[in-house]
Order: sequence, then structure tokens, then C-alpha cells
Amino acid sequence: MNPSTRELLAHVSTATLCTALFKRGLRNQFLQDVHPLRGGRANMVGEAFTLRYIPAREDLNPISVFQDRDHPQRKAVEECPPGAVLVIDSRKDARAASAGSILATRLMQRGVAGLVTDGGFRDTPEIATLSMPAYHQRPSAPTNLTLHQALDINVPIACADVAVFPGDVLVGDGEGVVVIPAHLADEIAAEATEMTAFEDFVTAQVLQGRSILGLYPPTDPATPGEFAAWRQAHGR
Repeated sequence: MNPSTRELLAHVSTATLCTALFKRGLRNQFLQDVHPLRGGRANMVGEAFTLRYIPAREDLNPISVFQDRDHPQRKAVEECPPGAVLVIDSRKDARAASAGSILATRLMQRGVAGLVTDGGFRDTPEIATLSMPAYHQRPSAPTNLTLHQALDINVPIACADVAVFPGDVLVGDGEGVVVIPAHLADEIAAEATEMTAFEDFVTAQVLQGRSILGLYPPTDPATPGEFAAWRQAHGR
């Protein structure tokens, strides 16, 4: 990812990004029912590195499988690149954990930008204290082997019914996570930055008692000039 794109995406909301994507006909890029373990963080921004689970079959998923150094879940934790986001397809099934605090801590120590699943995490009080953001459906104490078999690394997956391709750009904030197709990341970041500046101007005007009519959207002929003046005054 272009470093300037990463920087821009660190300062825009998932709501604004969803609007920019909607303008391009992309209506299903927000991960539904996937929530941050802890709010009040800076944005999570990173390219997707994926892990796919299928339903566990009991004869293939005894606890001893973790002794295999090539176990896909363990390999994904050790191979997810610094600055990327590990995204786990857990089939929206949070009855067993997708990962726990030890794996999350290892990802954090390796410089991974975030951890996302449409299932659940165990050890959530500990994961919530990490400097690396994490997003899931809800807490779940049972080990992943109870219901999930890790199968594929860095292949296209579904996460919360959203298609996620390796290299797609994920942005997470206090509301959730949005997936930006890789080829659109630069232009979406630039447009969302412009939208954010205008929305901040609109908010300032509304706080002063102004009506949204003619302001949002800016159909009043005077609004663009007022925005330009506000932007110059505020260094935006």
C-alpha cells in the first residue's frame, strides 16, 4: 500500500468510506456484526492476509494437531506480514474461538496492524489491552478446534458475508471494519479525505444553528465558497 494512502485512511471514518464505496456501486463492504474489542483507538489500516476455517471434523481436529509446526492457524500467525491485517473466515460462527490472547500477542509483537474475524475470540479481556486492534462478533471461550478447522492461508474468503481478497485494504474504527478493493484504495482514500473535511465544515455550521438545507448536500450556490474559506482558515 502506498504510505500516503495508509496515512489518509488513518484519519477517515468507516462511515465516510462506505459512502465513497457506495458511489462506485459497492454496497456490501462493511463487516456486519463485527465489533472492536476496545474503542477509542486510532484507525486500524492494513492489507488483508487471510485465513479460512471450515467446519471441524472430530477425527481431524484433536488437540495434538497444534504440535504440527505447519498447522495453518499457526503458520498464518507467523507469516502474516507486518503492517497487514489477519482476517479470519469463521463462517460467522462464534460458538468457538477463532484465536486467543497468545496468538494475538504474537501478531502484535510481529508488527501486524490488526486482527479481524466474523467469529469470536477467547481471552478477550487480555486481547483488549493489546496495542494492536482486534475486531470480532462476540467473546467465545471454547478452543477453535471445537468447531473450526483451519484450512487455507491467503486465499479469497468471506468474512461477515463480505468478499475479502488478499491485498484488499481493511480500515477499522470505533464502529467496525470496511473492506476496500485494493485497486480502489488510493482514490477512495483521497475522496474520503475530501469528504471528511467537508463534513467537518458542515458539522461546524450546524452547531452554529444553520439548516442542512442547501448545505448538505451543498446545493446553495454560496456553500462551496464558504467551505473554501473555512478550509483555508482551518488549514484543511
